Order: sequence, then C-alpha cells, then structure tokens
Amino acid sequence: MKHRKITDTAVELTELGFGASSLGNLYRTTPDADAAAAVEAAWEAGIRYFDTAPHYGLGLSERRLGAALRHRPRAEYTVSSKVGRLLVPNEHPRGVDTEGFVVRDDLRREWDFSRDGVLRSIEATLERTGLDRLDVVYLHDPDDHWRQAADEAMPTLADLRAQGVVGAVGVGMNQSAMLARFLRETPADVVMLAGRYTLLDQSALDDVLPAAQERGKSVVAVGVFNSGLLSLDRPAEGMMYDYRHAPSELLARARAIAEACAAHGTTLPTAAIAFAWSHPSIINVTLGMRSAAQVTRNAELHHRHVPESLWDDLRAQGLIRPDVPAENRRRRSSRCR
Repeated sequence: MKHRKITDTAVELTELGFGASSLGNLYRTTPDADAAAAVEAAWEAGIRYFDTAPHYGLGLSERRLGAALRHRPRAEYTVSSKVGRLLVPNEHPRGVDTEGFVVRDDLRREWDFSRDGVLRSIEATLERTGLDRLDVVYLHDPDDHWRQAADEAMPTLADLRAQGVVGAVGVGMNQSAMLARFLRETPADVVMLAGRYTLLDQSALDDVLPAAQERGKSVVAVGVFNSGLLSLDRPAEGMMYDYRHAPSELLARARAIAEACAAHGTTLPTAAIAFAWSHPSIINVTLGMRSAAQVTRNAELHHRHVPESLWDDLRAQGLIRPDVPAENRRRRSSRCR
C-alpha cells in the first residue's frame, strides 16, 4: 500500500484508510469478533491509517480499535481521533443512544472546543484506546462553534503539535466552506472532507480544494460513496445519499454514471474511490468498513485501474463538473514502502 505525507509534517498515511465508525455500532450492531477481523483484514491489505472518534458509539469504536491494534508495532501505523464532543455521564439515560449508534446511552456527548475540553478529550481517548499517542487530531464538526474552535481548540492542538505530543492537526466536517476558512485562518495541517468531492458532489472545488492548493495543505477524502449511493455497481431504489434516502434525480444521475463506468470497463464504486485522486491536494481516501469482507473488497477496488477516458466522458456528458482536474495522479506520484 502506497504512503503519502501530510504536508510539512512527519505523519504518513497509506493511500487507503480504515474508517472506524462502524466499530462503534453505527446503525446496527457489529459483533466484537467482526470488528477485530475487520482491523486484521485491513492490516493484511496493507492499510496502516485508522481513523476513529469519541462520537462513534460513545467511545466503543476507540476501545475496539485500540484493542485490535495493541499487539502491532506502534511505529508501523497511524491513528487519528477527534475532539469537540466530550463524553460525560448521562443523567437521563433512555437505554439506547439517539445519534445513530446501537450502544447504551450511559454517556452523552457535550460540545466543547475549549482548551480544557480538547485536553480532556485527548486524555480520555488515549485511555480508551490504550495508545501512547495520537498521530493526528481533528476538530470534529465545529459547524456551530467557529469562534471557540478557531480561537481556542486549534491553537491548543497547534501547541500540542509544537511539543511533539501529536504529529498533525486538522478539522473534519461534512461541509467544505468552513474547512477552507480553517486552512486559510488557522494552523491546520490537514482537513477531512466528507462527501463534498465525489462523483455526485464537487462543491469542494469552490472553496476548500483551492485553499488547500494555495496554502500547500493536505486533504483526506471521506464519504466518497455519499452514504452508499455510489457503493454498488447498479444503484437501486431506497439507497442512501448523505444519510437520507436518495432523491430520484440523484439516483438517476448515479445510474447514468454507472452506465458510463461499465462502458469504460470499470464499476461505479471503483470510480467513486478513484475519483478523489483527480485532485492533487488529496492524499488519502478513508472508507468506513464494518467487516473483513468489506475491507477486502474495498482494498481490491482501490487497486483497480480506472481509464482516464472515463473522466473525459463524464465531463462531456455533464455528469461531473468541467473543472474537475483532468489527470489522475495517484500512481505516478506516490511512493511505496
């Protein structure tokens, strides 16, 4: 698996990353054995970048990921987690979490981008994972907390980076406009861009991707399947787009892209993964993976060749924006380890 550095840091990410939200029982229960097998399969596939967060299953994802990696040499893998949602005792539990994770709600999330909140969150993450350090720390969804996130949380992370406590700092969001502000106005090294540079949504070309190029910063692409609509060769009725049922016009567009993929000898999910590499600032694609089978499939899709002619055809048909960069540069510019 090829590696890329987060610009101006010593932190390296494999081109494909393991997103551990499903290890927190996202939408449905993932058995402990399946979670451990998924991480094992990722390791066997050469994946060495693993992303988690306190939000994912109220700490369950962090605990499972830490346990699965505990016997691995610490210098051989990269872990990121997030701050902004502190986990605190839930005074009024109802039995099950209400934010999409099938876990008990003995804890609840509390927004906190203060310096103290950031330090407490990192300390708690290290305790849950059993790790000695985090390689990357992201602010998690600070959409409604710009001022505190920019003025308190990010300088705190920058201080930790300067002390060598963390290797790189950034922000992860489902929107792109505020990510551009973080790159231009704060000391962020990297942003995690969720769902805004995909075959169905290239809005990041209007803000965060130009900002990354201007500032020489790095971008991690997540949500490239847009919650599932781009995950199958033939999109079907009832599939999800950005956590909701896909509207008919997007389903029709996804099917048209799938037909173009087939005409060029590839598949929709293969192209969805490869598409991110059309932009030079993107250094990694991280996919949420629940099982060993999903890991094996996604790693195999990642390695497939996608002809440049596909992107030309999609532009000509108006299925992707005309300003999508013309050359996929993944295989010619990365280095292997």
